[in-house]
Amino acid sequence: MKVVKRKKDIAGAVSLGLVRLMFFSLVIVLLFLLGKIFIQGLDTISYEFLFSEPKNNMTEGGIWPAIFGTLAVTFIMVLFTVPLGVFSAIYLNEYARDTFFTRIIRTSINNLAGVPSIVFGLFGLGFFILFVGKNLDEVLQTGLLFGQPALIWASATLAVLVLPIVIVATLEALNSVPKSHREASYGLGATKWQTIKNVVLPQARPGILTGTILAVSRGAGETAPVLFLGAAFFLPSLPVADLCIGDYCLPIINPTQQFMYLAYHIFILATQSANPTKTLPLQYGSTLVLITLTFLLNITAIIFRYRFRKIIGKI
Repeated sequence: MKVVKRKKDIAGAVSLGLVRLMFFSLVIVLLFLLGKIFIQGLDTISYEFLFSEPKNNMTEGGIWPAIFGTLAVTFIMVLFTVPLGVFSAIYLNEYARDTFFTRIIRTSINNLAGVPSIVFGLFGLGFFILFVGKNLDEVLQTGLLFGQPALIWASATLAVLVLPIVIVATLEALNSVPKSHREASYGLGATKWQTIKNVVLPQARPGILTGTILAVSRGAGETAPVLFLGAAFFLPSLPVADLCIGDYCLPIINPTQQFMYLAYHIFILATQSANPTKTLPLQYGSTLVLITLTFLLNITAIIFRYRFRKIIGKI
């Protein structure tokens, strides 16, 4: 018995040592990559680099159009994704019966979360541009306006990409609310919607916000879907149009224009630059900006989750 126990202890110690070795190896590689990007990119970061237009075929100047395009696509993506994803999850979890059809829907949502992003890009090209856009042009008789790559179709495709993640995160957050809380609300005479609005959603809000922000950060860093959907490498002008009311004009995002995008911009700089040595500082600077934006989104998710859990704990 002692020999068997000793062998188990040795096997457990070896397994724990291998797990620790793999973990610390991964951390060292991650720190090395982030450190190299930070050190190389920090020399490039400046006010001019962040807020000026690119020049000389993206070998000089800044990346403001790429930052603006990334933020614009992400903003419209959020408008598409969050209401549809959250309300779809509420319906599936709170209203829909557990039938064969709803189980198929749940399984399909989980499977869609693992589909490669390039597939969504091809879907966006075929459905949004060639089908929806061209038919809109024919109905509205606007010429070639919607039936071409544009900011709105890139945003819609990224929304479809992150929609399963938002639905799954919302479902898990809703399921984490104890059933006894719902039953107590029904016992006090509340309707189903009042129970969802006043009891379920406030408790599920931290998980919903966390999952949504993490999904948005993933969408902001995707490259493949925007390859076919309007991203341009060198486009100094911003995708904006003037909305004029009388003598007062306000610049707004023009969803029918092409745009620059940070992830696509980095991809082109790294793979198709005519002078890779000259553009290397731009690559590191652009990568550092993109990582910083993603990191800020993740930090925002952590802060929201912490604050809402703290508020719920006081109730």
